[in-house]
Amino acid sequence: MSILITNVRLYGEGDPVDVLLADGEIREIGAGLSVDGAEIADGTGQFLLPGFIDLHTHLREPGREDTETIETGSAAAALGGYTAVFAMANTSPVADNAVITDHVWKRGQEVGLVDVYPVGAVTVGLEGKQLAEMGTMAAGLGAVRMFSDDGMCVYDPLIMRRALEYANSLGVLIAQHAEEPRLTKGAVAHEGPTAARLGLAGWPRAAEESIVARDALLARDAGARVHICHASTAGTVELLKWAKAQGISVTAEVTPHHLLLDDSRLETYDAVNRVNPPLREASDVTALRQALAEGVIDCVATDHAPHADQDKCCEFAAARPGMLGLETALSIIVATMVDTGLLDWRGVAQVMSENPARIVGLDDQGRPLAVGEPANVVLIDPAAEWTVEANDLASIARNTPYQAMTLPAKVTATFLRGRATARDGKIVAG
Repeated sequence: MSILITNVRLYGEGDPVDVLLADGEIREIGAGLSVDGAEIADGTGQFLLPGFIDLHTHLREPGREDTETIETGSAAAALGGYTAVFAMANTSPVADNAVITDHVWKRGQEVGLVDVYPVGAVTVGLEGKQLAEMGTMAAGLGAVRMFSDDGMCVYDPLIMRRALEYANSLGVLIAQHAEEPRLTKGAVAHEGPTAARLGLAGWPRAAEESIVARDALLARDAGARVHICHASTAGTVELLKWAKAQGISVTAEVTPHHLLLDDSRLETYDAVNRVNPPLREASDVTALRQALAEGVIDCVATDHAPHADQDKCCEFAAARPGMLGLETALSIIVATMVDTGLLDWRGVAQVMSENPARIVGLDDQGRPLAVGEPANVVLIDPAAEWTVEANDLASIARNTPYQAMTLPAKVTATFLRGRATARDGKIVAG
């Protein structure tokens, strides 16, 4: 079946054109196209971008299906404009072997709403003591191309060095959760005036920055690539600038919530605002936005982290860290980066589609909008406004920090290899 998207502007630029999706690819682009039997998708007033890729998603399956499943997380992703997500390894059991990573891949394919790529654990059980079977996972059905102990830091420098060396030989990527655990014991909030006034144990910037610096040096010596998860401080930005200037192969992501929210949100003690790394100060938010605009930070990743009500409806220090992010990511990027003039829509495509694909070496996602390319695309209404309502989100969990916020821009349709997976706020069954 073919779909003809009419009167749409590619990357929000130029005059409107029609785009024909057929047999899984972009078949034709031009004005006034007419195709017998094609389903029409009216793109008047809308923009077409490559489908988004999230390098950092927690889908909780296996083990915590009460908070999210591959099916519900895939639905949230499709509604948010994503055509590919990378599912982190901190499941139960941990995805530290090919049995688990292959299951995640196969289940994602069965659901069929987005391509779900499993992330393999760097160490057995995320314990930081023994390397996991990286080669077996990389050679499995899931063909794991990124490894991370996210949720935990690979804190032992020798273990991290060996992981980078093995990753280099396998042609895969290590993604580091940068947190020196000896500096964050008992910490729940950014170490600063707000936490001090509220009586919350402080989480220093140095806990992140010391690991970023260390791992940049380890990657340099190993001739390997390292990816920094959820960069959150102005100091991390400066370290990334230095490392890239030295020719070190380091990339980094920033989350939408670290681009929008700061630690002033903690005044209410609402545990929905507890996240790891913590919400920082307004000066850090400014630095992160500028770094994303300048390419010092390479991409946006949601760190979508669903939690059950009982894990959030409790005192701040006892709450599980994490926030929902898949369905709101585009709108947050528009609010923080497009509406502020820091990025245009082609820039949005770079940080949400093209750069993530480049970082992990995907050749069928994040591709240019051109004839012959895979038809993984997202249709966006840039003039729309919508109000976040947790109960309307596709995720099982409800821990969104954006409850009742009115946000700009809205995904109106997502197409995976030319098939609509989401349309007008609803999932399209395969």
